[in-house]
Amino acid sequence: MFDLIIKNGILVNHNGIGNGDIAISGGKIAAIGDLKTQSANKIIDAKGLHILPGLIDTQVHFREPGLEHKEDLETGANAAVLGGICSVFEMPNTNPTTSSISCLGDKINRANGRMSCDFAFYAGATNDNIDFLPDLEREIGCAGIKVFMGSSTGNLLVKDDENVGRILQKITRRAAFHSEDEFILEEEKKFVRAGDPSSHYEARSSRAALSCTMRLVKLAREFKKRIHILHVSTKEEMEFLKAHKDLVSIEVLPNHLAFYGPDIYNKIGTLAQQNPPIREKHHNDALWAAVQNGLVDVMGSDHAPHTLEEKSEKYLKAPSGGPLVQHAVVAMFEAYHQGKISIEKIVEKMCHNPAKIFKIEKRGFIKEGFYADLAIVDVAKPWSVKKENILYKCGWSPLEGTNFKSRVVYTLVNGQIVNQNGQIKEIKAGKRLLFDRE
Repeated sequence: MFDLIIKNGILVNHNGIGNGDIAISGGKIAAIGDLKTQSANKIIDAKGLHILPGLIDTQVHFREPGLEHKEDLETGANAAVLGGICSVFEMPNTNPTTSSISCLGDKINRANGRMSCDFAFYAGATNDNIDFLPDLEREIGCAGIKVFMGSSTGNLLVKDDENVGRILQKITRRAAFHSEDEFILEEEKKFVRAGDPSSHYEARSSRAALSCTMRLVKLAREFKKRIHILHVSTKEEMEFLKAHKDLVSIEVLPNHLAFYGPDIYNKIGTLAQQNPPIREKHHNDALWAAVQNGLVDVMGSDHAPHTLEEKSEKYLKAPSGGPLVQHAVVAMFEAYHQGKISIEKIVEKMCHNPAKIFKIEKRGFIKEGFYADLAIVDVAKPWSVKKENILYKCGWSPLEGTNFKSRVVYTLVNGQIVNQNGQIKEIKAGKRLLFDRE
């Protein structure tokens, strides 16, 4: 007698797509195959539905502590599971920043018993905490070290090669980098056109992104360290990084894949403002080519909410960033319907690769003995993004009014149903993620 059996589903996993059943006991996957004769306390008939391993979003900003008017750990987690995401890595640019063991512990304490998805927290590097990073990155619940080499939301910034080199020399785990050259960003402020958000990709140019990425790769080679470059946004970076896949993993964002400038700025203005920027069409084409040819490893949402009032300010007073965690998965399924990506590649880049790259224990795959984190998707269930079905605490989405062809109909976290047909269950099933930190 199992706790739950999901029958008749289309399983999407590392070994391909095929029909099958999944049995769950004690929060873990207990059996996979033809389980028609087996019994369980609960049965889900998933006929015609795709069953994915629990999706992992390795870049979210849930704004707690200090900025809870935008989002908090509980509301962010609920939005995540409604969108099929079962695990998140939360970013350190909160208030206070997650740059000490005590602040990391505070976040973990806040998350325990409040989050419906699994969680880990990045620790932020500063110019002053470099000597303590080896201890910080090995704390249980730490996703690794995050380094901002270009200024963005918050006050974490390490812009010079000397201190970035010191960080790489000290740490052992794969660090994640916001790669924009702060020195060039300072120069390019002259390109800001007040009130014109389309100047954002001129004031944060592809030159700034490429320069920083080249500097960073040179340092990684010097210190023989693996690195993860977040939200790569330019054609030039993709061309450069082809020769460095032995030590670099690459993330792109659904927003950078779905939109391009100046069109999106003409349509929604500062709601499209983010760092690094949504760029011109030729960059968008290059990102898609990198996804399709396997150069891109991971797709994360960079969910970074601000209130609508804040985002409605004139450019550049409006803050950069926007909410996406609830809609990232269905946005990629829309690309599947458009013939741009297969479901297998979605799973590879949002389930398998995050688990492998960051060495997450027993997540990201449908395997016996792994935690039963699963997303069940109906690829033929149209719906529209409306204010009343947006779960973000900030209450808005740049995708409001968008029609999607697919919907996440079930999300399971540690064997418990936390989302059923768009209804969030009052079950805080999330657990702290564990890592092989060797």
